[in-house]
Amino acid sequence: MKKVSLKDIAQLAGVSPSTVSFVLNGKAQQMRITAAVAERVEQVARQQGYTPNQVAISLRTGETRILGLLVEDISNHFFATLARTIEAEAEKFGYKIVYCSTENNAGKGGELLRMLSQHQVDGFLITPSVGMEEDIMQLVQHKKPVVLIDRFFPGIDVPYVMVDNAQGVTEGMEFLLKKGYRKIGFVNVDLDLVQIHQRTDAYKQTLKEKQIPFKKEYLLQVPYPYQRQEAMSAINDFILKNKSLDAVFFATNYLGILGLESIVRAGLHIPKDIAMLCFDDHDIFRLYPEGIAIIQQPIEEIAETAIHLLMSELGKAKTRPAKRQVQLQTSLILRNSE
Repeated sequence: MKKVSLKDIAQLAGVSPSTVSFVLNGKAQQMRITAAVAERVEQVARQQGYTPNQVAISLRTGETRILGLLVEDISNHFFATLARTIEAEAEKFGYKIVYCSTENNAGKGGELLRMLSQHQVDGFLITPSVGMEEDIMQLVQHKKPVVLIDRFFPGIDVPYVMVDNAQGVTEGMEFLLKKGYRKIGFVNVDLDLVQIHQRTDAYKQTLKEKQIPFKKEYLLQVPYPYQRQEAMSAINDFILKNKSLDAVFFATNYLGILGLESIVRAGLHIPKDIAMLCFDDHDIFRLYPEGIAIIQQPIEEIAETAIHLLMSELGKAKTRPAKRQVQLQTSLILRNSE
């Protein structure tokens, strides 16, 4: 089947090919083309099933109007919600999003960046894995617009947006301490990422400031990468070996989900036998009968800020952001698990 061209539409609409081009590129008003003519051209284009040649457009404009989004795991509640919101925000500027999951694998992340670069995406939104520093630097050196999300690499000067992880954990710890809990366990993943270190450091620092001794046995760092069953076993052992714990703070929502299952399996009741708090939310935490208290990340604000930063890098923003590197505040959401 022959592909419909601008010339075909022009002939059917009774106008010149240049008029069709102006109308379909949104320049009818600018070129003083009447509303009636513009409507006729658009109607013919729809009827003929016309689709623009994106390669030709990108060659002419230097833009594909496509952004690449790399996240750790698109199936994760946080990243899925973030991606959906980013897509909605990007659409306001006329951009489409291509999603990719790195699975926290630097090699895969690098391959995906090269693939997106080959497809000439206009900019990159990335939650980088450890080991992707060189890949990010290459994008910067080639003057590709980049914004990092949820984490950053010290020493690489690119825009980023993330939450104040220390503030979030500190607020959660102080709340548990005010409730009278003193034997608080902390479960994190053993991964060399800045936000992971910030959360563990804040746990230790809060104990120090409150003059409560830090006990190594109360800190679990689940080895990464891991299979679900391996992580579950590690958390099960942690709960069973530390029966004196009166509260557990999980540093990520996926660890919190495994932790909730472990607590239930151990025959413990929340919050009667043990209190629970988790960094980041999930539907399970809202639906659990007692409700699980969480440190909430402002996902919509993260997405909006990331797009604003990237649009500024692309020269598309109406106003420049006050900062290129942004930390947002978290919120403590209380339910009945504490």
